[in-house]
Amino acid sequence: MKKWLAVLSALPLMAFAATQEKIVTLGGDVTEIVFALGAQSSLVARDSTSQWPQAANDLPDVGYLRQLNAEGILSMRPTLVLASAQAQPSLALKQVEQSHIRVITVPASNALGVIDEKVRVIAQATHREVEGEILRNTLRQALTALPASPLNKRVLFILNHGGMTAMAAGQQTAADAAIQAAGLRNAMQGFTRYQPLSQEGVIASQPDLVVISQEGINALGGEDNLWKLPGLAQTPAGRNKQLLAIDDMALLGFGVRTPQAIQHLRVRAEQLP
Repeated sequence: MKKWLAVLSALPLMAFAATQEKIVTLGGDVTEIVFALGAQSSLVARDSTSQWPQAANDLPDVGYLRQLNAEGILSMRPTLVLASAQAQPSLALKQVEQSHIRVITVPASNALGVIDEKVRVIAQATHREVEGEILRNTLRQALTALPASPLNKRVLFILNHGGMTAMAAGQQTAADAAIQAAGLRNAMQGFTRYQPLSQEGVIASQPDLVVISQEGINALGGEDNLWKLPGLAQTPAGRNKQLLAIDDMALLGFGVRTPQAIQHLRVRAEQLP
């Protein structure tokens, strides 16, 4: 009985300790999962890729996921850093750990199964295991509900940000995995990762649909300029102006919004002539 009383009396202290966690999230997918678990009250900062939900933008920004510095993170005085495996440089995170801050790496890969593991890791780190199980089950159901039948439509995913050359997504990319998960075909074959758009390659790929982020369209100066990219005008997508503007974190981040984003891609492809 005394042991049970000791355990019960410790529970409020444990709950108090959990609520006192000060968390910095590095990775838009990581931040979205923290919010989905209801643990956002512990957040003290996030990186610049964390822009959803809208409330995340009210948090201090410690910099771009792939160009981090330890000083910016440490200035937030966190007790825990939840860092996507894509966070760089690793030296900055080692410096944070050397300052006696707990750093937990959240897995990242181009396989949809990683979503479940991300939620599990973050739920455990934020003491939200029950909420984590509920969210994991919800996401599993959403992924299971994705169309199983293939649709013979070719999709060209273009990655474009201000100041960079427009790139096409090849194999071994999150875009390729998302396109396949939607039962569609990646128009760009024969190469891996992202490669600059070439007129010959785009014409040969003959995409039925172009997918690009809204930010990418804005960086090009609008949709009219998109269709001026090399070779696009000579493809079915270009001739018919078949475009899907997406939130790239939703589709490619492999987080809580990804199943819905993939479903949206499939629905758009089904509307093609």
